Amino acid sequence: MSTRTPAPDRVDDDANVVLGAPEIGRALTRIAHEILERNKGGADVVLLGIPTRGLPLARRLAERLVAVEPSLDLALLVGSLDVTMYRDDLAHHPTRTIGATDIPGGGLDGKVVVLVDDVLYSGRTIRAALDAISDLGRPRAVQLAALVDRGHRELPIRADYVGKNLPTSTNERVRVLLEENDGRDAVLIEGGVR
Repeated sequence: MSTRTPAPDRVDDDANVVLGAPEIGRALTRIAHEILERNKGGADVVLLGIPTRGLPLARRLAERLVAVEPSLDLALLVGSLDVTMYRDDLAHHPTRTIGATDIPGGGLDGKVVVLVDDVLYSGRTIRAALDAISDLGRPRAVQLAALVDRGHRELPIRADYVGKNLPTSTNERVRVLLEENDGRDAVLIEGGVR
């Protein structure tokens, strides 16, 4: 089941809210501190958000990095990476809209690129992101931050930073709502066996 469908105007009554706004905020603060600690600061870090919901998460992470390390330049810290044309499922979903890729500063060469996404599931979106990055430059390292890791990987991909590990069944759907896109912050589990 897809994890990237646009959120409807209403939330299903049977949806299980697993993270609310405070928990999402704390998870992002923790991830920001982990990024700075692992990379000995943020001087060479570039956050690339994968649209749709990875981009606002990357912006929030960048704000937290700057709050901890004020010498960082927010404009040089965050960008977006559209992976549409690198996906291996275009034949199954040909109506995808191509988005924008915005690489901040002087490019990716020699940088530590942190890919930011909302849900890590099969790993196919991240594989597409790695292919896209290889066309854009040669970073020193690529790391992955995901708000939710729901398991069920089809590829050998692992997140370096995870807000919440959320074991799910394959017939459940994890939906991330963000204030910027949906008017509120929440992580929901929908469906499953009743």
